[in-house]
Amino acid sequence: MKFPASVLASVFLFVAETMAALYLSSTYRSAGDRMWQALTLFFSLMPCTLVQLTLLFVHRDLSRDRPLVLLMHLLQLGPLYRCCEVFCIYCQSDQNEEPYVSITKKRQMPKDGLSEEVEKEVGQSEGKLFTHRSAFSRASVIQAFLGSAPQLTLQLYITVLEQNITTGRCVIMVLSLLSIVYGALRCNILAIKIKYDEYEVKVKPLAYVCIFLWRSFEIATRVIVLVLFTSVLKIWVVVVILVNFFSFFLYPWILFWNSGSPFPENIEKALTRVGTTIVLGFLTLLYAGINMFCWSAVQLKIDNPELISKSQNWYRLLIYYMMRFVENSVLLLLWYFFKTDIYMYVCAPLLILQLLIGYCTSILFMLVFYQFFHPCKKLFSSSVSESFSACLRCVCWSSARRKSTEPVGRIDTDLKACTDQGAQPSTSKLTPEATEIWTAVDLCST
Repeated sequence: MKFPASVLASVFLFVAETMAALYLSSTYRSAGDRMWQALTLFFSLMPCTLVQLTLLFVHRDLSRDRPLVLLMHLLQLGPLYRCCEVFCIYCQSDQNEEPYVSITKKRQMPKDGLSEEVEKEVGQSEGKLFTHRSAFSRASVIQAFLGSAPQLTLQLYITVLEQNITTGRCVIMVLSLLSIVYGALRCNILAIKIKYDEYEVKVKPLAYVCIFLWRSFEIATRVIVLVLFTSVLKIWVVVVILVNFFSFFLYPWILFWNSGSPFPENIEKALTRVGTTIVLGFLTLLYAGINMFCWSAVQLKIDNPELISKSQNWYRLLIYYMMRFVENSVLLLLWYFFKTDIYMYVCAPLLILQLLIGYCTSILFMLVFYQFFHPCKKLFSSSVSESFSACLRCVCWSSARRKSTEPVGRIDTDLKACTDQGAQPSTSKLTPEATEIWTAVDLCST
């Protein structure tokens, strides 16, 4: 049975970040910074409450007679209790013989174009561990993007304003960044397992390393850009955040309304229509929060019974990173023109260049992951390199077509002039130009 390392990582980040936030808020209170204390506590306790509700919802404990579990969640100790429960199940799994098992069928990755179907027996203990892993994965995503991401942005903003960094603030920023990167990593793994549910997916260690580097550069540069822009244009950053948030929040609903599908009723049998609406609203809120800082990997689709789109939309991925790169560049340029005296000793052009290179580095690691380390790359209809070469051929062909319109227009003008004068056009003059044009088009199209 697989060791529940993901559960241990989730609980460690949850407890460490919460304790660091409580300590930092006490230092703000001692210093008389009431506003920083309130915001630090809010971005710590709000995701804690959402994590407790998530664990209760996934395990369906609200409809079961488990008063001790409910009490632990009310005391904000639910993750610790669940973690102890997970390790008790794991330690007892080898000692007790499973009286009942279920059989699952998974297809292996194709070899030489052939894919075999493998049957696997899953005992009750392994099934319980799978449920716990799934619950903690979702809780980690909520903790990361509804708590750690705004917490990291807040503490970095305070550091820039005060031009001083304390030990407590440094610790919580490191923990918050690790929490966000881990949450993004869980999004990637969840997206892979959902899209290729019928296959046995095995993620290699190098794939985890590549995803970690990809997400680290992407999230770190995004947070720094937002903090720099906020430090000089505090009012306009509200507009940027609201436009980003509502664009991603409303996008799944717009697609749902355009599809004409009925309102989903099968999310959870115990939920009413109002409860289903609340759950869907929370999911779109989380979806918007993720895309504010990085690519979500999991695409929300409300008209789908599973609420997740299984199709791999490369164009949406390309558009997202192109738009995000342009947005980061514009925000950095505005910061450069409106920067204040607190950046007197900062080489602004060099900082802008470093941030843009850092974001491009994240895109590079993403391409490396999809090209070499994706566990299901054999199922892709085309690889990243093939898609990139096809895009270059398309650009080359379109540029050649644009260039070909100018000589052809000039040839038509010469023909008309010759006709008006009653003269025959010379074919020796026209043939070389036309031949060079169509030769270039043929080379680009091939």
